Amino acid sequence: MSEGNAASPLLTVEHLTQRFGGLVAVSDVSFSARDREITAIIGPNGAGKTTLFNCLTGFYTPTVGRLTASHSGRTWLLERMEAHEIARQARVARTFQNVRLFGGMSVLENLIVAQHNKLMAASCFTLAGLFGLPSYRKAEAAAVERARYWLERVGLVDVADWQAGNLPYGAQRRLEIARAMCTEPRLLCLDEPAAGLNPRESADLSELLLFIRDHHAIGVLLIEHDMSVVMQISDHVVVLDYGRKISEGPSAQVRNDPAVIRAYLGEEEGA
Repeated sequence: MSEGNAASPLLTVEHLTQRFGGLVAVSDVSFSARDREITAIIGPNGAGKTTLFNCLTGFYTPTVGRLTASHSGRTWLLERMEAHEIARQARVARTFQNVRLFGGMSVLENLIVAQHNKLMAASCFTLAGLFGLPSYRKAEAAAVERARYWLERVGLVDVADWQAGNLPYGAQRRLEIARAMCTEPRLLCLDEPAAGLNPRESADLSELLLFIRDHHAIGVLLIEHDMSVVMQISDHVVVLDYGRKISEGPSAQVRNDPAVIRAYLGEEEGA
């Protein structure tokens, strides 16, 4: 874990509640995630984890609560923003439980298209790009270099020209994280990144996330069911059950919390 974790939170969630009619999917949840830390949100199926992510990233508007992102001397109230504004302005990037790559595009093209906003701005919204002006050529070269960097980091240089949809599942997972990192986020939100991975792939994923935390000085927020991944790499763990927060703290503390053990294993008979 890097120095500087005593700084103000990168993300602050206050009294978040999300209702769908009579169903309360998330109920009065508060926590914070810091820069240069990996924060894991865990809990049994149906605990409200993905609903919480959807609120953070603009797919749902919370029924109640405040979601604040703070960095670079600025503050954004995420609950008042559209999804594309959260990604572009607050620099919150997300992956999904189900891989959502552009399957018909090449691996490299997936990483270039992730940088669309910067390239459009550099092209003066097509004019500079149309005439090949130096400002656009410079931005285009930088985009390719950034894509090449992340291809190297996730071990996909040799398949850069493959269609993304033809990659093995584990490689698609790594590509999705690389694509998110090409947007240069300050908070990277990962929805079950280890889902469907074998033990070797999970270990590689853990190494990648630690590298991102330590060398790119950003916050990582992840939902994960693979406890071997969570407990090995997380600086902070938040546990949900039936939409409520039941525990929070360092992984060693959370692992031994009786409330967490009950949520995962159930009450013993006669307890």
